Amino acid sequence: MAEIEEPRFTTLAERIAALNQQKNFEAPPPSAGKRAPPPPPPLRAASTEVSNKTTSASSAVETRPAIPPRPTGSSTTGRAPPPLPRRTPTDPGNGEQPSAPLPGRPVPPPLPSRTSQQSTPPQLPSRRPSAQTLPVRRNSNSSDISSISTVSAPPLNLKSSASGAPSETQTLRRLPPPLEQAKLPPLPPTRRELDAKAKETAETAPSIPPRRIADPPRPSVLPRLPSRPPNAPEPVQPQESSPAIPPRRLPPPPSSFRTKSTLENGFGFDAPPPVPLNSRPTLAQIDAVASRVVSTPPPPPLPPKPSSDISVGGGSCLTCRDFSAPDRVAAQHPISSLPRSDPIGHLARVLCGPFASATDKARAIFTWCHHNILYDVDGFFNNCIPRGQTPADTIFSGKAVCEGYARVYEAVASRAGLACAVVTGHGKGFGFSPLRKGQLCPPRNATGHAWNAVRIDGGEWKLIDACWGAGSIAQDQRSYDQHFSPEFFTMSNEHFGSRHYPADDRHWYRADGRCPSWEEYMVGPLGGDEPAMWLGDATNEGLDQFNFAPAQKSIAVYGGQKVVGFRFAKICPHWDPERNGRGKQMLFVLKIGGVDGRKDDLLPLEYDGFWYYIDVNARELGAPGQTVSLVGFTEMDGRSARGLTKDEWFRKKGRVGFSYAILVRWDLV
Repeated sequence: MAEIEEPRFTTLAERIAALNQQKNFEAPPPSAGKRAPPPPPPLRAASTEVSNKTTSASSAVETRPAIPPRPTGSSTTGRAPPPLPRRTPTDPGNGEQPSAPLPGRPVPPPLPSRTSQQSTPPQLPSRRPSAQTLPVRRNSNSSDISSISTVSAPPLNLKSSASGAPSETQTLRRLPPPLEQAKLPPLPPTRRELDAKAKETAETAPSIPPRRIADPPRPSVLPRLPSRPPNAPEPVQPQESSPAIPPRRLPPPPSSFRTKSTLENGFGFDAPPPVPLNSRPTLAQIDAVASRVVSTPPPPPLPPKPSSDISVGGGSCLTCRDFSAPDRVAAQHPISSLPRSDPIGHLARVLCGPFASATDKARAIFTWCHHNILYDVDGFFNNCIPRGQTPADTIFSGKAVCEGYARVYEAVASRAGLACAVVTGHGKGFGFSPLRKGQLCPPRNATGHAWNAVRIDGGEWKLIDACWGAGSIAQDQRSYDQHFSPEFFTMSNEHFGSRHYPADDRHWYRADGRCPSWEEYMVGPLGGDEPAMWLGDATNEGLDQFNFAPAQKSIAVYGGQKVVGFRFAKICPHWDPERNGRGKQMLFVLKIGGVDGRKDDLLPLEYDGFWYYIDVNARELGAPGQTVSLVGFTEMDGRSARGLTKDEWFRKKGRVGFSYAILVRWDLV
């Protein structure tokens, strides 16, 4: 049977029309006026699948229906296109003649027949099967989608009937086995199963007695020693054991030997011998020792005051002396009653004439300055202090500064027959700032202030300051606060020197004869720490400003001492509040903030006749930033609180109202 040659197409439209006829449907006619597409590319050679299966391809060509000729696109004249030329060559047996070529176009070479004998390409070496399950690469005319979608799963595993093996274009697709046929490794046993198995094994296994390692056999006879040469020296015979050395006896401990505590030794030992009760100190002795640690020791007790005329040389102090008579006389002679002719002589007669004691005469002049001379605040701040005034001019003007007070005092005391001198130097008064720790000391400058030294009873020189005893500058720095400060007449020369530094070292008048240095004076007794805020009422209530603790202004709540001891000494051992003060004894209490400052409380102080004291845990004082104050009750339930006892306070605490006055204040840090 003659091979049928495929028709030849000169345009793409002709090929599309032929394909449409092959698929048994008609494509819409091409639109008029559209330009014909370019000719299709030459047909590629048959694929490998076609070349390998020649017999199958031949049968497919024979059964394929003939492609009818299709007209080309309509022309502009409306004539039908010429019929498509036949692709098959002239067959003498068929009786058909080949169609004539189109005019004006070159005749393409005839396509080879599908059944024509073509040169078979060299066979490629066989490939090893790949682990991939995708099919091998096909030519561009095949479709992956149509190939995969039209082939079901079972035919993928079938073999070709022609060769009995899968073709090159169809590789076996490796699918996982179903779950029922998969052989998975067994899972490891759980912990419960292991425990049950171990328990079962332990119950069924027989107990094995512990293995005992036998001791090596001992030889019955000792081995013989090797023979020695005849000239070998004789072995040294072992000497007899020396007597044991007796234990060494340590020398007896010294008399100051002290047995260490358990914490110091780091191990336990027998209980120490009991403390003899006969040598146990009393509570007063313990408080006295504790007070010496934190403050200066109290002075020894002095005999009671025999009369109102007690001299300093007789062993008493000026603090407890009764100066009511000199003070009363000083208040009876104001400036308006003084004569213009001789005011100094008149004051010497009326102030000092009624008294035989030099101490009372000196006190009368001191008190008169307080009542009649005011500090010249305007002249001090405006730097317009009158110069060259006589003491009489200062008295009638009624104004003066420190030097004016000292000159008036010296003039009246000298006219009254008292030995008196004016002392100049430096004073820690208005404008003075105490030195801090680590701050450099300024150069020596013993100027700016003036005071007096007067000889009193017993021939002793006494330092007094009539200016500071009359009052002080108010806090607004524009007015003068006139108040009497008798401590600047009664305080000792040692305490007086802590705030006054004379230009001449001969005017210290200390009992020990020592002259402190400028650095010691500027730093002060606290070594640069700021002192606690001491108010004037504390001195008026009989407390000593120079003998109390803590003397520093700042108290550490954390990191410092765990227990803070507050100690306040009386201004004098025989000072009496009713005779020397303002009335009955005031109850002193410590105002604290509680733990972390969460609860305020008032703690009464203990009193042993000379010391007011109390010990408080540092954390109970309050929180950093708060203050601790020593206060004294002034009123209780609308009445005066003087004479209130500690027991009465505890009974009335939280039930009645009260008021108090602040005496000393500290800052918590």
